[in-house]
Amino acid sequence: MKYIVAIDSFKGCLTSAQAIRAAAEGIFAWMPSAEVLQLPVSDGGEGWLEAFQTVLGGEVKEVPVRDPLQRPITAPYLIKGDTAVIEMAKASGLTLLRAEERNPLLATSYGTGQLVVDAVRQGCKHIIVGLGGSATSDCGIGMLDAISDSGVVIPEDIHFTIATDVTNPLCGEQGAAHVFAPQKGATPAMVRALDDRARQFAEVSAKRFGYDCQNLPGAGAAGGLGYAFLQYLHATCCSGIDLLLDAVGFDDHLKDTALVITGEGAADRQTLMGKLPYGILQRAEKYQVPVALIAGRVNNQEDLLSAGFSRVVCINPPDLPIEEAMKPETAIRNIQCTVTSMMF
Repeated sequence: MKYIVAIDSFKGCLTSAQAIRAAAEGIFAWMPSAEVLQLPVSDGGEGWLEAFQTVLGGEVKEVPVRDPLQRPITAPYLIKGDTAVIEMAKASGLTLLRAEERNPLLATSYGTGQLVVDAVRQGCKHIIVGLGGSATSDCGIGMLDAISDSGVVIPEDIHFTIATDVTNPLCGEQGAAHVFAPQKGATPAMVRALDDRARQFAEVSAKRFGYDCQNLPGAGAAGGLGYAFLQYLHATCCSGIDLLLDAVGFDDHLKDTALVITGEGAADRQTLMGKLPYGILQRAEKYQVPVALIAGRVNNQEDLLSAGFSRVVCINPPDLPIEEAMKPETAIRNIQCTVTSMMF
């Protein structure tokens, strides 16, 4: 009996690897002889670097960079041959700031640009950037400034791929500022100012280049960093989960699998809008492999079951206080118990 476990991080609680290990232990508690393929996964946000290192191997390089408020920190990225894998949140992420420091009018993607510069200096020709978990809404201006300040020239033979589950445009009601900036500390007045700034930057850029990428899918990702990669660096935008699943040869593993267990911190209708568990479900359906979904919180269960998940299970008892549920040791224990009970 072969099983695949591919669970996204439970944000603020467990990494992808921790959640997967707990689920695998739940399977082994039921069947010690089971074959369990554990695949750390990410859609481009938290855990992106670790997931790709599991798939590719390679060397993690630590680089002195600036955080979203221009303070010196050290951030990692992955090198394998002439390929670099960058998780932008390592340099420009929301988790690098305390709650009271969050201000997308000030936060900059400069540190992400420094990672790009280092990868280019190392001779990398393919640079894959996971966009997610950003503290910024600067349209990637900070990143472009870092490249400009370094004096590094990006040759045409360097190809950028941006990975995101976000399809939002740069500006407007569905754009980076209106949809995502409030999560980063923006007030309604800040949102309007950020959206105006983004629109002005896109207009100037379009006049300069003669083309306009502001409405392409993914332009609004990571506070408009996606736009900077598309407009200035001619990046290709891909689904993060599809990119990772292709790299690991996920479809080949499905061919003799009895069950896939996936999950995320909170599962609801938004899960069906391109999020990681839904990407896994779509792959598994091609091979008629059932997919069970576990989550710390479940809403719209019937919608999720109708979409094709064989089971949708909340790992937490209904009366468990949120403070207790968010403790890593509690979440690990509840994942183990939930998965073991699912197997019977």
